[in-house]
Amino acid sequence: MRKRHDFTSLADLYSYSVKKFGKRSASDFVEGGQSYTYSEFDETCRRTSRLLANFGIMPYNKVAIFSQNMPNWSVAFFAVTAFGRIAVPMLTELSENEIRNILTHSDSKALFVSRKLASRIPQDVKDSMAVVICLDDLSVMQSNDECYTCDGQISHPREDDIAALIYTSGTTGSAKGVMLSHRNFCANVLAAWHAHRVYEKDTFLSILPLAHAYELSIGMLYPFSTGSKVYYIQKPPTPTVLIKTLKEIRPTTMLSVPLVIEKIYRNSVLPTITKSPMLSWMRKNIPFLLYLLVGMKVKAVFGGKLRFFGVGGAKLDPDVEAFLHKARFPYAIGYGLTETAPLICDAGPFKTKVGSTGKPSHGVQVRLEDVNPSTGEGELVVKGDCLMRGYYKDYSRTQEVITQDGWFHTGDLASCDKKGRYYIKGRKGNMILGPSGENIYPEEIECVINSMEGINESLVVERDGQLVALVHYDDNVLDWDFDGEEKFLKNLEERKEAILDYVNSHVNKNSRIKEVKVQKDPFTKTATKKIKRFLYKNKEDNANNEK
Repeated sequence: MRKRHDFTSLADLYSYSVKKFGKRSASDFVEGGQSYTYSEFDETCRRTSRLLANFGIMPYNKVAIFSQNMPNWSVAFFAVTAFGRIAVPMLTELSENEIRNILTHSDSKALFVSRKLASRIPQDVKDSMAVVICLDDLSVMQSNDECYTCDGQISHPREDDIAALIYTSGTTGSAKGVMLSHRNFCANVLAAWHAHRVYEKDTFLSILPLAHAYELSIGMLYPFSTGSKVYYIQKPPTPTVLIKTLKEIRPTTMLSVPLVIEKIYRNSVLPTITKSPMLSWMRKNIPFLLYLLVGMKVKAVFGGKLRFFGVGGAKLDPDVEAFLHKARFPYAIGYGLTETAPLICDAGPFKTKVGSTGKPSHGVQVRLEDVNPSTGEGELVVKGDCLMRGYYKDYSRTQEVITQDGWFHTGDLASCDKKGRYYIKGRKGNMILGPSGENIYPEEIECVINSMEGINESLVVERDGQLVALVHYDDNVLDWDFDGEEKFLKNLEERKEAILDYVNSHVNKNSRIKEVKVQKDPFTKTATKKIKRFLYKNKEDNANNEK
């Protein structure tokens, strides 16, 4: 039997787990209804793989998956990848045009889709598929009779074969098909094992999209390799649904984006402290006791058994992280990109340092390039088994980011301390060059803005040579039904002035903002809840949404 986590392909990982953990529970909905043991999972995967073969789906053919999270999502993924085919995971937020482009560009020949999202697929695109399979029950939703030849095949994939093609537009708007190999995914499983070990008795709660490399690698493949159980939520993970679920499931492991824990801190923890004279006194006089008590309460909200709360996808607010650190909450920090499937750096529970993204993950080489001697900041470049094969049908852009000796340019600017911990400053493309040649990182200014009471999120952009802050308030702060009335406008102007005064007194002179614009609607975001910055650079494009 192969040693645990020493896998060279997802077929190896799959075979190991279904044999080793056969009788153990693999996955289910929180509400029940799609439960699998590892043996049942194996039987269903093999049956689904045969169905694909019956419709002529061969090794290296692309098979798309377009669905919300569910246990059958992972069935589809393994039915494709463990038998030599290539999965094309698709995010549920995609527009009809993006869906068409991805399915066409990827050359997908078959499609798994949930009933809920089936109507979003253009009919002519569905008609081009050999078979469309309903992910809810794995039945055939639509098929091309001429493709039913039963001559499809399977193969045992090699480590450098492509396992998945993941399309990412990030925050820049230009979609790329990232080719991730079996080696890439297996390297991430091994890196996750070294970062934080989970075991058969661990319980995962999945709330992030499986179509994203973060949840796919660390939230699905990793627990599958260890015999853990993963629960999925059928309803959107609103605070009410999430709190009820946490109490019922009592997970030991969760992955999240900063937005989730930041909202809990700002909307629950901070108001509780500030409104209580006793807690406010404790914060000033015996803070260690306050953090101990509040930390225990927060851990109880998460079910009381949490050992690992992974935060990734974006930078965690320093004030929130400082609280988590002092409260001894078992949070972990991970940094990576889809192109590295995704882990590059990590810091496990109680090994974190506020503001740092941790040290290089197991098997990953990291260095800074073109370092500014005065600031110690440079572009973070990466090398290792986690690195993608390239961008599908895009050799030019692949060459732009991967050097001939195998180093990948992340596009992130960072610094490194004496202990080898990295600190991400911001995206190279987001950095604003000040009038005197200084580097201005909008992400750092946004952290200051977001720390203000009532502010949901913000974005700092450069317009006409000036820094402009776009701000979106919490839902209960401004009543937009009175937009245009004198009292509303006066309140709005006072709030904008308060932001200017507060921010400009907390940042250096080069990072001071000139103007504040309030967004009526929430910002448009990526799957990992990062704002799509490119949509907000031109004031003409957002004139109707800014005040």
